[in-house]
Amino acid sequence: MKAFKTLKNDFIANRWQILIGLIALLIVDVLQLFIPRVIKYAIDDLTLGIFSPFRLLLYGLEVFLLALGIGGFRYVWRNFLLGAARRIEKTLRDRLFIHLQTLSSSYFSHTKIGDLMAHATNDVEAVRMAMSMGVVFLVDTIILGVLTIFFMIYIHPRLTLFAILPMPLITLITLLFSRAIHRRFEILQKTFASLTERVRESIAGIRVIKAYVLEEREGKKLSQLSQDYIQKNLNVTKVWGMFFPIILFFSNLSMAIVLYAGGKLTIFQSISTGDFVAFLSYLGLLAWPMMALGWAINVIQRGGASMDRLNRIFAETPEIFDSSGAIPLGPLKGRIDIKGLTFSPGDGRNLILQNIHLTVKERERLVVAGRTGSGKTVFCNLVARILEPPQGYLFFDGIEIHEIPLEVLRRSLGYVPQDTFLFSDTIRENIAFGKLDATDKEIEEAARLAQIYDEIMGFPEGMNTVIGERGITLSGGQRQRIAIARAILMDPPIFILDDALSSVDIQTEERILEGLEKFLQGKTSILITHRIAPLRRADRIIVLEEGKVAEMGDHNTLLSKGGIYTDLYWQRQLEEELERNNTGIME
Repeated sequence: MKAFKTLKNDFIANRWQILIGLIALLIVDVLQLFIPRVIKYAIDDLTLGIFSPFRLLLYGLEVFLLALGIGGFRYVWRNFLLGAARRIEKTLRDRLFIHLQTLSSSYFSHTKIGDLMAHATNDVEAVRMAMSMGVVFLVDTIILGVLTIFFMIYIHPRLTLFAILPMPLITLITLLFSRAIHRRFEILQKTFASLTERVRESIAGIRVIKAYVLEEREGKKLSQLSQDYIQKNLNVTKVWGMFFPIILFFSNLSMAIVLYAGGKLTIFQSISTGDFVAFLSYLGLLAWPMMALGWAINVIQRGGASMDRLNRIFAETPEIFDSSGAIPLGPLKGRIDIKGLTFSPGDGRNLILQNIHLTVKERERLVVAGRTGSGKTVFCNLVARILEPPQGYLFFDGIEIHEIPLEVLRRSLGYVPQDTFLFSDTIRENIAFGKLDATDKEIEEAARLAQIYDEIMGFPEGMNTVIGERGITLSGGQRQRIAIARAILMDPPIFILDDALSSVDIQTEERILEGLEKFLQGKTSILITHRIAPLRRADRIIVLEEGKVAEMGDHNTLLSKGGIYTDLYWQRQLEEELERNNTGIME
């Protein structure tokens, strides 16, 4: 039960609904106990021969009214208790989603999406069942069980003692089984997460699977995971399947004891026939709390195992967050100072960036060039604080980056990463993602600047065209240009393109750069590129080599040095020439 402590505030928020539901459940349990009493009096009247049709009608009417009350209050407790559980379930799922959004990108690099999907579905569902039916079963066990024993004692204390002799064994068995159920159910949930991840990955990569004609192999992999999931379910079922027969055995053992001992008491008239029948009825009622105890243990143990898994996620803390010294600011102006920046992930042995000294002035156009693996993308991610930079090395407008609220920093940056991501929504919504109140005119203008407007209008639904998951129905160049339009629409003072033109042809790239010419005036821009055109338009170029600034200057100055930049430039010049020739041949 300790796992559920994190839901304390949710229980407090729904306390009145839970209280009303529990009161209604208590009334239902109490009303059920009066029916055997009515039957007792009816049978005693029949046995003594003092019955009349009118008295029997009254007994029948009493049972009818009790049944009506039980039905009515049962509806009340189901409405309030199950309703409260559903509201807590929603709150829990919302909290999980919000918490996941606060975690840093490094968390998702080592966590499978299938695991997170299992948490948001199966685990949350198991917690809800524990809070609803688990609580109901537990209350029934305690309230109905205790009150039933009280009524049985009222009829005959010694007979009650005989009837409840098996109960300590039931408690011991329940404790043993609960531990096994908890352990096996947690393993089951992990297996479900693996199965979910395999299905998600296979569907996401269906085009690659088809291209390599590996459908059969992928099907076998999924079949193996499915078989493993079935086996883990059977492991839980084996334990759970043994539990109920044992409970029922001891319940029937109590019935056998009562039939023998109670029958003798009735024969010798120590108790009336009506008391004997009522006692048997109470024993029948007691069978349900005994079974409900098993249900409660099973459901609560499953919920506890799932809540443990969720609590482990809630215990994760983001690496990147607003510090206590964050300063309330308006939009940044665009000056960036980097003072000896050195960065290494993990254990600090592998340095990706080393001793970077750089000042990017307001409205300056900076291009970052370099070979693959030289640290260009890491550089941009540190500037955007997607990766956490070390303290005291990176400043915006003279303010250390950790003192700038994340919302201010991110809204001041128009960042288009290498791996563009589009949502399975309309093109309009994807472009307006960073500015939900954007007008149609603003969206269209952003699309024009990104050189994607005409192609969008060529789609049957235009801006209202729904694209597939991750924009799969679009080409790579179209996805990049929509992502660029999304950043343009935000109109930020700092604009960062991390090789975001790599999937467009040279002619389209030229048009995009021409469209951005006016837009970038008055903005600080950082472009990572392997293309020639952006190099010529830059105010300054830095060349990274093995994480260090190897060269710095404008295009002509660097070209005249005959160093790394010159090699990169002429290599790319040759590649682009071949690309143009191939395009001409195809046309």
